[in-house]
Amino acid sequence: MATAYSQKSDRDLVLACQRREPAAFEELVKRHQRTVYALLYQLAPDWSDTSDLAQEVFIRVWRSINNLRNPSSFRSWLTQIVTNLFYDELRKRPRRLPTVSMDEPMDDEETTDVTRDIADAQPQPDEKLLSNEMSEVIRRAMLRLPEQFRTSIVLREVEGLSYEEIAVLTKTEMGTVKSRIARARTKLQELLKPYLENNTSSTSEVSG
Repeated sequence: MATAYSQKSDRDLVLACQRREPAAFEELVKRHQRTVYALLYQLAPDWSDTSDLAQEVFIRVWRSINNLRNPSSFRSWLTQIVTNLFYDELRKRPRRLPTVSMDEPMDDEETTDVTRDIADAQPQPDEKLLSNEMSEVIRRAMLRLPEQFRTSIVLREVEGLSYEEIAVLTKTEMGTVKSRIARARTKLQELLKPYLENNTSSTSEVSG
């Protein structure tokens, strides 16, 4: 059912929340809860249940929304809260050794070459999300990335944040962020390549 608040922009809803209007907050939750769940799932695909974390996100939003000086930046502020909560929870959990070692230095890691996007002739993951099967393949591939690499590439490719914003969120040097994203892209392409090749082969056989 449409309400007066459902017609408002996020900015106006934030201003109303800062006046402590619960109905405005309910609309913000309704509008962004799927985004929060999706981001938590991307950041932590191996965590069985993130519903409590999603609830905690909005508790923090309500408690802190008066500190948001630019109401128009609500979406990026919300992403920051999700990411900070993810790191808080990560610190509480037992440390796991990454299944993929991605810490070896690249020959030119200190140069700007490593910061550019890696060109690839294969279709990118977002171009192949045409089926549940492919989504599951990507999920399993993401699971094989160490958390810090997965976090960086999710914030970049899913949330569309700039390198500078990711560096601030993760409290990491921007050069390190760029390097992690480049490595993550390369590793994902490597992990997805067998599936893409098999899928292409199967398609060719059917068409032939």
